[in-house]
Amino acid sequence: MNTFESLTNYYNTKNEHLRLSSRHGSVEFLTTVRYVEKYLFKNARILEIGAATGRYSHYFAQNGYTVDAIELIEHNIDVFNSLTLPEEKITARQGNALDLSHIKDETYDITLLLGPMYHLYTVEEQLQALSEAVRVTKQKGKIFAAYCNNDMTMYQYCFKRNTVKHEMDRGMIDPDTFKLYSTPEEVFQMHRKSEIDKLMENFNTTRLHFVGTDMLTRMMDETIDTMDDETFDIYMKYHFSVCEREDMVGVTNHMLDVVEKN
Repeated sequence: MNTFESLTNYYNTKNEHLRLSSRHGSVEFLTTVRYVEKYLFKNARILEIGAATGRYSHYFAQNGYTVDAIELIEHNIDVFNSLTLPEEKITARQGNALDLSHIKDETYDITLLLGPMYHLYTVEEQLQALSEAVRVTKQKGKIFAAYCNNDMTMYQYCFKRNTVKHEMDRGMIDPDTFKLYSTPEEVFQMHRKSEIDKLMENFNTTRLHFVGTDMLTRMMDETIDTMDDETFDIYMKYHFSVCEREDMVGVTNHMLDVVEKN
């Protein structure tokens, strides 16, 4: 099964829009939005590459920004378009993060790459997607790239669900480094911060933030879903206080790298 077939099968059966709408899912959403909004300004142009059903694109469009969205999976585009409001300044088209040749260099102030790095399985593809995102971003523009964390997946899925020996037998875990391998069949590609650092050495950018967007939220999702509003507000205040701390940032399912194009 190739990448496109795998992703089509996955997203045709998963409600990606609802994933970020639950209370525990909203932690990742609210954190990402918080960091994007640090760098927004009047008339900023936003590109979202791999927009899925448009949870982020619609949010920013509904707040008055001009948003263009690129998405690979036709089903996601259908959901995206069904959620578009008449007043939104937004476009959506089918496309691939590896080839944005229809977009001119240095077009956007903010470029969001919040999904594609989850599904690119070779360094060459990862560098190509990042290169395209950097290319279409203006000088001094900001690029937001999201990644899935290797080691929280080891805890949450391999050990908590007791699949570690099975995955080792399949050759999907390096027995010495505990690096997880992925293919289109597994859908999600895992990263460590050191790997992201190495990728970004290839680009003339400056890192502004490295963020754990959900931290331990996914390990305690039922607890968070049953919090009252006041407790959840306290939780989010705590979350924002630790999500960039160097001694804490690795304890997360999703990581957000925020860089400025030099």
